[in-house]
Amino acid sequence: MTRYVLVRLVNGLFVLWAALTVSFLVLHLVPGDPVSVMLRGGGGEGAAIDGSLADELRADLGLDRPVHEQYLDFVWQVARLDFGTSFSTGDEVGAVLARALPSTLELAGASLLLALVLGVAAAVAATLLPNAPLRSAVLSATVVGNALPSFWTGIILLQVFSFGLGWFPAYGDGEFDQLVLPAFALALPGVGLLAQVLGRSLRTALAEPYVRTARAKGASRLRAVTVHALRNAAIPAMTLFGLMIGGIVAGAIVTETVFARQGIGRLTADAIGAHDFPVIRALVFLAGALYVLVNLAVDLIYPKVDPRIVLRSA
Repeated sequence: MTRYVLVRLVNGLFVLWAALTVSFLVLHLVPGDPVSVMLRGGGGEGAAIDGSLADELRADLGLDRPVHEQYLDFVWQVARLDFGTSFSTGDEVGAVLARALPSTLELAGASLLLALVLGVAAAVAATLLPNAPLRSAVLSATVVGNALPSFWTGIILLQVFSFGLGWFPAYGDGEFDQLVLPAFALALPGVGLLAQVLGRSLRTALAEPYVRTARAKGASRLRAVTVHALRNAAIPAMTLFGLMIGGIVAGAIVTETVFARQGIGRLTADAIGAHDFPVIRALVFLAGALYVLVNLAVDLIYPKVDPRIVLRSA
């Protein structure tokens, strides 16, 4: 087990390095100059820029050096977990992330919990229903949430439950009632995927001999599903749930913008618009580290759920 974890962590470091290198190259190849954006401020594209001031600022930021020197300096900073200073605000990037992260963690945690509870409930309900048309209807209803973009779902939820009924506030964060609508908007696509995958796995597991044996011994259909079949059927759903974490973090960019939440998603959108390279690189590192750690955690949970699974390093 220890060897497996070490090998996965080494592979994860390679994934992080590759993601950061690609992000570095892309940011330096795309059109746009962060110095020009900073100096124009609110003046728009047509605002005049003092060339000498731009050159001075570019030198202060190290953007006048050759790209390979900037890359080596960037790698050294990342190795020390030092992402420098934000071009936009002048604050340390770590402090900028620390301010935005709690709101996104709150939203992501609530969304994942909702997706898990509703997805499992829909899959189990569809499996327990007495006839095929009802089962198909339940699973088909979950697909609707998956087919709708989260920003569109968020706008509809705002129109109905905020502007129409007035049950929840339209924007902001920090309070429970401000979390409900964005959490539902972000969770609905995951509910459909989880219900579909888990529902299919449950139907497969119910056809296994051990479930038929339990039924022959007098176990009810509810017990056969929840006690005997659900644990083995959970493996594919666990894999999907791990991937959903990355999807929810990505979806937070749009959802936090719609609901005016000051989190990582909103920070990402602002940093891209301002060509704030240090913040973007830190966000790429954070997303890559999350991907590596979540996938490792899911792999380590597999043997706990199904003892037949044995983890071996290559």
